Amino acid sequence: MSRHVTFMTIEDAGHYSPEQRAEIIAAYPEHEREARANGIPVLGSGRIFPVPEEMIACEPFRLPRWWPRIGALDFGWDHPSAAVELAWDTEADIVYVAKAHRAAQQTPAMQALALKSWGKWLPFAWPRDGRRETLEGAGVALAKQYAAHGLTMLSGHARFADGSVSVEAGLMDMLDRMQSGRFKVFSTLHAWFEEFRLYHRKDGQVVKLRDDLMAATRYGVMMLREAVVDPAEFKAARRPAAQSDPLGAFR
Repeated sequence: MSRHVTFMTIEDAGHYSPEQRAEIIAAYPEHEREARANGIPVLGSGRIFPVPEEMIACEPFRLPRWWPRIGALDFGWDHPSAAVELAWDTEADIVYVAKAHRAAQQTPAMQALALKSWGKWLPFAWPRDGRRETLEGAGVALAKQYAAHGLTMLSGHARFADGSVSVEAGLMDMLDRMQSGRFKVFSTLHAWFEEFRLYHRKDGQVVKLRDDLMAATRYGVMMLREAVVDPAEFKAARRPAAQSDPLGAFR
């Protein structure tokens, strides 16, 4: 039996005018506004990212090809495997979540097939359990299985520059970026925002349920230092001026 969560917001109440909606929201206590206006529940001991969606959501745009990018994976089977692509505006130090993919009960071969369309050059960060050997993979570590199917995997699992792998440090890094305007997510990534809304703690502990895209994003942020520029940008830079494409800097 599958379950689905449907969110209703005050914007779905068509019998209110925009002015009436604004008045109703303003009348709510500030700490209740997001839950009552946007249908975001208060869960456990609180959301991990208590940030309004409008602070991080942005309209999709064509990414400059000179921005470094990195992919990131969270492995799964019964709970979904998930992947994101991050683009990093290094001048402004803003990270953009530009792509997201989530699917349950898919083999590494099927996952790799979907993700290679993002660019075979794109390196992927992965968690420590990528070293785990599986019966389905005949004793081959998960990360190596993905690599065998053509995905470019980083040589080691996700960790900070000092070698640590603290979940809390990763979450605080993401939260700091969100609160300071240095973390954006394409508004069309509905599955990502679904997890964002429900990502919470219970008794102070992170609830490991429907958090697959959140985990993948955390691995990517941890490994931003490994982000690379699309090699096509270097080819464009070497092209003679007469053959240059005025739109070649973007894709």
